[in-house]
Amino acid sequence: MTKKNILLTGASGTVGFEALLQLIDKKIYNVTVFDKETKQSSLKLLPYKDQVNVIFGDISVAKDLEAIKDIDFVIHLAAIIPPVADDFPELAKKVNLIGTQNLVDQLEKHSPNAFLMYSSSISVYGDRILKPFIKVGDALRPSEGDYYATTKIAAEEYIQKSKLDYTIFRLAAIMGNHKISKLMFHQPLDTSLEIATPRDTARAFVNGIENQNELSKRIFNLGGGESCRASYEDFLQRSFTIFGLGKLNFPKHAFADKNFHCGYYADGDDLENIVHFRQDTIDDYFKMEAAKVSSIRKFVTSLLKTPIKWFLLKKSEPYQAYKDKDIVQMNHYFN
Repeated sequence: MTKKNILLTGASGTVGFEALLQLIDKKIYNVTVFDKETKQSSLKLLPYKDQVNVIFGDISVAKDLEAIKDIDFVIHLAAIIPPVADDFPELAKKVNLIGTQNLVDQLEKHSPNAFLMYSSSISVYGDRILKPFIKVGDALRPSEGDYYATTKIAAEEYIQKSKLDYTIFRLAAIMGNHKISKLMFHQPLDTSLEIATPRDTARAFVNGIENQNELSKRIFNLGGGESCRASYEDFLQRSFTIFGLGKLNFPKHAFADKNFHCGYYADGDDLENIVHFRQDTIDDYFKMEAAKVSSIRKFVTSLLKTPIKWFLLKKSEPYQAYKDKDIVQMNHYFN
């Protein structure tokens, strides 16, 4: 039986690397990975060069994709994500939109029968504090200043207008290997948060290869389901406890009231019923996170929790706007 040719973009990313390992583990596909050459991507991907075809290049440069031919299935995960996407909107546009356009154009020319599975985002729905239950047919209203979401919407539109067969998965909050950044304070504490682990997310894409007919020309919301839900405040408090940071006792106005995203996927079971990807709960996620923190590290962190939280607070743009009485920014972050 002829092996299917699979292309995986963004293979060195958190979800991408999980997808790579799962594809290799199946031992039934010819896998090509496309990624930008960096120290990190080289360290992660080159050890598998005897098992997969590794192509390094810039997805925003059309000629770098010329070696991609005769592909049957594409898992397209390459993207610039926040906070980098928001700080460098032109870079986000180059990679997320122009890169996707370049990939689609190359596939149309040299792999016209390829099935494209695209990774979009819950951010396309915008602020859902007041209406947290989200369905695919809901209006796409990205929050003010969310350049990442606008690139995802534009890329979705380009894919849907292409000649390719496709499916689009709008990913919930994918939690794993996260670094603390200023985004921590952009999200309101009363946000309804549904997560998915990187390995479950990767499984949805990998399992999708064998379910093209049911996924074809459809958009799905990808989240972990009811067992992966919490308020953002509860989620953050559990995270702080794991790392030894104690109570979530930041001052008022440290966290924004609005203009972020996330929510609960009311129709998330639609994808689960087709590709059967869910194995982890939110408790599993916290067990995995706790396993990464040694008792010594947790003890040291607990001793330094006050200066650490002071340092974190310095990253809060809502709090800075409040302190500076910056009316424009206060209107952006607060009700």
